[in-house]
Amino acid sequence: MLFKRRNKDGFWTRLRVYFWPRRNHARSSRYVWKRVMRIRATPRAIALGFAIGVFASFTPFMGFHFVLSFALAWLLRASFIAAGLGTAVGNPLTFPFIWAATLGLGRTILGRSVEASAGAEGFLHTLKEFGFKAVWDPYILPMAVGGIPLGVVAAALFYFPLRKAVGAFQQRRLSKKISKAQAKTQELANTSDIKPKEPAVRSSKVEASS
Repeated sequence: MLFKRRNKDGFWTRLRVYFWPRRNHARSSRYVWKRVMRIRATPRAIALGFAIGVFASFTPFMGFHFVLSFALAWLLRASFIAAGLGTAVGNPLTFPFIWAATLGLGRTILGRSVEASAGAEGFLHTLKEFGFKAVWDPYILPMAVGGIPLGVVAAALFYFPLRKAVGAFQQRRLSKKISKAQAKTQELANTSDIKPKEPAVRSSKVEASS
């Protein structure tokens, strides 16, 4: 087939593209916002699901953000779709700041020196040369520890405004539906009030009988 992709995307890539399309970040942000507003669920379920996705994006377990967000959404009875969309907060533009913040806070909580390693370059070098076990203690563990409080704060910052926004959007949509239904009902009522004219043949028969 002409223009067919040579290498098909894997499951996780297709899942990521479903929630975070291949577009520029401004258009993708608008897309995510519209998708969130149109989810068929309660404002609480939508806002909580999105907040869960935000929280998951603050963990250092790349590739498992969807799994973590879906698991938490199931436990807390939140929207799965909103949870998946919430992970979009973690993206190439925000990850450097998220990782730096979680790593720094995690080391502070664990009582370790902030200069314990050489940042992102040291992380990549250690991972490449010595494997995952070598980066667990100096990097992954502090990021996981620091990601919990920062993720909770970020999730709360999204939850409350989003719940209010979704509630207002659903109320406006409901009001529009009610207005349309009332207009339709009034139109049908006006149509039924119009009485058809009696046929002229019937009136002539009445005159003849008299």
